[in-house]
Amino acid sequence: MAEGVSSTTEIQSGTVVIMEVLLIDHMGSDLSVVNAARVSFAMEHTEFDDKNDTKLINYLAKHNHWSPFGHASMQFHIKAPVFVARQLVKHQVGLVWNEVSRRYVDNEVEFYEPEEWRGRPKNSKQGSSDEVIDINPHNFLVDHYESSLSSAKWTYERLLKYGVSPEQARMVLPQSMMTEWYWSGTLYAFARVCNLRCKPDAQKETQYVGWGIDKYAAKLFPASWKALRDA
Repeated sequence: MAEGVSSTTEIQSGTVVIMEVLLIDHMGSDLSVVNAARVSFAMEHTEFDDKNDTKLINYLAKHNHWSPFGHASMQFHIKAPVFVARQLVKHQVGLVWNEVSRRYVDNEVEFYEPEEWRGRPKNSKQGSSDEVIDINPHNFLVDHYESSLSSAKWTYERLLKYGVSPEQARMVLPQSMMTEWYWSGTLYAFARVCNLRCKPDAQKETQYVGWGIDKYAAKLFPASWKALRDA
């Protein structure tokens, strides 16, 4: 059965938009990792030895012997805004990605709206600062933002209504549109994702997905995941 974590944001229209990280399936364990490493010496353990096997796992991670970690894997179903997906899809090695396509579907459009608006950093060309920008006093700006989302959705639906193909009608939809995908990969590959995307300087919305993955990996592969995240 799938397990998951979600982040909920309620927008003015009353629509609830949820970011989700759902664990669909996994294969292997910490024991799978150490047995894959020891096969070079024709050795195999039937039970995980907390002391010696953890020591071996730490050695493998520290010295970048990554192949044994490729024998453990996870599969997720993730729902997030398009701008988050486009950052994460850049991770290719050891990972497989299949995403919903609006060439084929024209179901209800959902938009992500942040709980807070972050300020622009003063000493960097990318990212955001810890400053929270209050746009509520500027009602015209809030209204314009909301109306732009409504306008995009209305235009999309009308294009479909008048017979335009979904693959063209989707062009009017913004990056805040929610998308979803299946993401499968090795333990080592997901560790590389989290080591980059859980950093404080990563985009906070992308951090959310990273920490969602981290939560499950730490539970399923405690020794291996700690070693890979600390390496």
